[in-house]
This record gives sequence, structure tokens and C-alpha cells, in this order.
Amino acid sequence: MLHALERRLGPRFSVLRVYCYGLCMGTADALPGVSGGTVALLLGFYGRLIAAVTAFTPRRAIDVLRGYDAERRDRAREALLEMDLQFLLPLGVGIVTAVAIIAEAVTVLAESHPLALFGFFIGLIAASAIVLFRTLTFASARHVLSAATGTGIALLVSANVLELPGSGPLLIFLSGALAVSAMILPGVSGSLILILLGQYVFLSGELSAFLGSIRDLLLADGTLAAVADPGATVVVFVAGGVVGLVSIARIVRHALDRQRELTLLFLVGLIAGSVPAPLHNVAEAHPLTIDVLLQTAVWAGLGALALFALDRLAGGFDPE
Repeated sequence: MLHALERRLGPRFSVLRVYCYGLCMGTADALPGVSGGTVALLLGFYGRLIAAVTAFTPRRAIDVLRGYDAERRDRAREALLEMDLQFLLPLGVGIVTAVAIIAEAVTVLAESHPLALFGFFIGLIAASAIVLFRTLTFASARHVLSAATGTGIALLVSANVLELPGSGPLLIFLSGALAVSAMILPGVSGSLILILLGQYVFLSGELSAFLGSIRDLLLADGTLAAVADPGATVVVFVAGGVVGLVSIARIVRHALDRQRELTLLFLVGLIAGSVPAPLHNVAEAHPLTIDVLLQTAVWAGLGALALFALDRLAGGFDPE
């Protein structure tokens, strides 16, 4: 039926389908636990995604930008086709749409129900680590060491023992580079990286404020000054994401090609070590009393059940 509809509607249906892929991928990446890369695998477009992202190079981007020159126009068209922008653009719009919706919800819930929100996140992260570790094997001491290294690094970052260098715009830029590159990797969620770095709530709020200020401006009820402040944060984050896509993501993909099992164990180890990270957000809203910890555990249980149910419906998550 879908194929018949696609033949009837032609390119418009194809764009809509890719946009829906983006919605699914963006929703997964906006919530810690399931990565957008895993969703891409489940929906069958991971190979095309990686090929398109890998084809996005500074040289091809420059060729596109030089398309205003009639003599370079043919090369600009070739570069556009090589980067598969007819796929990346609707996918990207879908991802942005989903992330914007989730960011608004997270901003509201972080203020009104922080215990429920971050307890649920703890369950999602813990369950995803269990699900993904089940797909991997510990065949040697190197495998154990790789997983333990990833877990140890994440635990140290969660405990603020290890911190990224710099703060303010530099930290936002680095967060963008790490989070956006993680978006296309199977097993690791971009939002998980932001939670680990303590930037998830802040950046969700900034994105929500940016979109809200643009809406107000379009309705003649806002000002450019209201757009500028959160807009600067969003621009710095996106710039970091672009750099991450053309650098960090490629490095990790190379590592996956060379040492698949060890790299995957390290990545899933990062997820396992990130389990306690949302507790910092709980502690900011409530003293960590026995009652608060019990309520957090209940919400974590619900988050874990949701992830296990999704795993069952999907027929199992494979990190690669």
C-alpha cells in the first residue's frame, strides 16, 4: 500500500517519509536512552545516513556556495547530489521539529516535575545500557577493559571529577560537537551526552526560549533583543555540531571499522556510566532524602519498563 501511494504521489511522498524518519530520529535523540542512530538502523536508512554525512565535506560545501558562478554551477549540482541533500534536508527538518517539541516539554517538566522527569531518564539510560550490553560479547580482557574504561570515564564526568575545558560559549560549542556527532552513532544518544555534561536542561531551555522569541517576533509581540541572547547559544551549539559531524563522527566511524567490538563496548560503557548523571538535576530541586530517592526509583522503574517495551516491540536493539 505504501509503495502504491509513493508511486502515485511521487517525490512529495518520499520527502514526507524522510521527514517522518527525522521526527522519529529526533525524538530518540532528544530523550536519553535510545539513540537516533539506532532508530535509523531499525527503520533501514542508517547506511544512507552515514553515506550522506560522510559525503558532507568542507570542499563540497564550498563547491555548493560557489554555485552562483555560472562556470561552477555544474560542479555545485554534482556536490549537492553527492551530499544527498534531497535526503538530508527533510531528515534534518524532521529532527529539528522533534527536538524543538521535546525541548519545550523538557523545559516545562524540569520546572514542574523534575523528580519524575529525571527519574524517568535514569530508567531509560540504565535499561538501554542493559539492552545494548546484551548484544555484545566479552570475549577477552580487552573487551572488559574497553567497557570499563567507557563506564569509568562517564562516572568521573557524572561526579564532576572530570570536566571539559572552558565554560560558556566554549563549553556549548564542545557540547554541540559531541552531542550532534553522537546523534548518528548507534547506541549513544545526543541528549545523553548533554546530560552527562550537565548542559541538557540549560540548552533545552535556550532552544525553547529562542523559538518562543521568534514566534513572538513574527506576531509583532517580541523584540530582536529577546531573540539574540538564546539565538547566540543556539548558533554556537549548531556550529559545534557541524564541526563534530565532520570530525568526531568520522573518527568514531573509523574506530568502528577498525575495532568494532571494542569501540561499541566503550560507547555502551559510556551509557552505563551515565546512569547517575540525572541525579544532579534531582538534587538541584529536592534534597536527596529517602522519600525522594524512593520516588526517583519508582520513576526510574517506569522509564526502564518503557525502554524494555520499546526493545521488545522493535525486536531488539542492535548498536551496529
